[in-house]
Amino acid sequence: MQIKRTGIVLSPNSRRVILRPFIPFPEERKLRIIARIATLSEEEVDKQLSHIVEEFHGRHQRPRDFLLRRFDRVREHLITDAPLSENRQLLIGAYFTQEYAVESAALFNPSIVWHPDQAGLSVGSKRFVVSLRATGEGHLSSITFRTGVIDAQCRIEMDEPTRFATPPNVLPDPGYQKALFHRKLTELGLAGVFTNHVMDRLDEEFSLEQLDAALLLTVRENRSRHQEHLTVYDGIVALAKSNYEIIYPTDTKLSERLILPYSPTESAGIEDARFVCFEEPDGDIRYYATYSAYDGKVVLPQMLETADFLRFRMHTLNGPGVANKGFALFPRRVNDRYVMISRQDGENLFLMESDNLYFWHSKRIIVRPTFPWEYVQIGNCGSPIETDAGWLVLTHGVGAMRKYSIGALLLDRDDPSRVIGRLRHPLVTPDENEREGYVPNVVYSCGAAVHEGVLIIPYAMSDYASTFATIGMDEVLAAMEPA
Repeated sequence: MQIKRTGIVLSPNSRRVILRPFIPFPEERKLRIIARIATLSEEEVDKQLSHIVEEFHGRHQRPRDFLLRRFDRVREHLITDAPLSENRQLLIGAYFTQEYAVESAALFNPSIVWHPDQAGLSVGSKRFVVSLRATGEGHLSSITFRTGVIDAQCRIEMDEPTRFATPPNVLPDPGYQKALFHRKLTELGLAGVFTNHVMDRLDEEFSLEQLDAALLLTVRENRSRHQEHLTVYDGIVALAKSNYEIIYPTDTKLSERLILPYSPTESAGIEDARFVCFEEPDGDIRYYATYSAYDGKVVLPQMLETADFLRFRMHTLNGPGVANKGFALFPRRVNDRYVMISRQDGENLFLMESDNLYFWHSKRIIVRPTFPWEYVQIGNCGSPIETDAGWLVLTHGVGAMRKYSIGALLLDRDDPSRVIGRLRHPLVTPDENEREGYVPNVVYSCGAAVHEGVLIIPYAMSDYASTFATIGMDEVLAAMEPA
């Protein structure tokens, strides 16, 4: 059994930069910066702004709008309400803005799904979307996209990504259900008197503004115990902001769209999105992706959904079955239930079933490390792929010297808790060109696809760059040993 390496390499590009807030600390520094700008004449303001515009021309889409928004965020530090010229507002905004290279460190852990737009292609060709984990300064991870076409002979051609990377507009979740919200707080260990007082002030459905008002009133009533309740207060806010929507302008190309960390639970990064095209029994199609939200201390499994890659909804996953990382959703319901495969304990593969996409209770081990190349741990490499033979699950195994390899197993179509086949030897192990990188000796994927009887595996090389390999499905299935 021999995979075919395509030679395609998706490498990190430090030239792809975005505008991000620059926030100097402590607070009084903001006052001093604004005061210094206030000493400039209008002529000098125009001159300085002209220099900035010229120096950064062509590096960003709509930079003027961003600088004006930055000015609005620091407007409260002005010592007067006197009107300012637009150029002075732009200049102030520029002093509180910085460029950030979103993928300067790595572009890795890809997953592939079929593009929602398949128009204009030759017979036998399909357009695809690859999501990637882009990592920049400070090891902050985001989700970025690339597109391409695979033809009838399974030749892959990647589209050239745009020069730009554009963050979305972010909208808070328009509403919350009190029972579900309170239940999640209990799971997070945030239940108690303070939480009960806050919840008692809310209707069965409430908005973020109403939650903020209830928190403020409860804090005022318990002012003497403010420090005691601070952790719970922060946890309630973090949970609320973990559910939100992001929207991109319709004129942006898919490779330009960038999903940055937004909520407190994601403050240290969005990691390893596993995308899947999900079909409901009525034929409705949605793209889902499970991902790991990381705040620097705790990894929290979350999920996003989109129909068009323009508007995304981000949700927390709830229930006692939600723990650790590496969740991957099946592409349809099985026996009228949602099904996921996961790694609850950092070591074994679990199967989970639920009637609710966002609440998970049951979990059971279905696969344990068995072969030497996976003795340390076994996990999934993306959502299961349905075949006539069963559900194909790509796995990752960790062996001696913390070497990662990609393997495969087969689950029964009607009872995915039953393993019916398994590869004794891995499909992909790092070769000499793939073992050097940010994390040596690692190959890793977050989702594959099948086209014209060929398995297409996008995978990361040592947590630095990404590539593709292909192999015939018949060859993979023939190598499966009965379980």
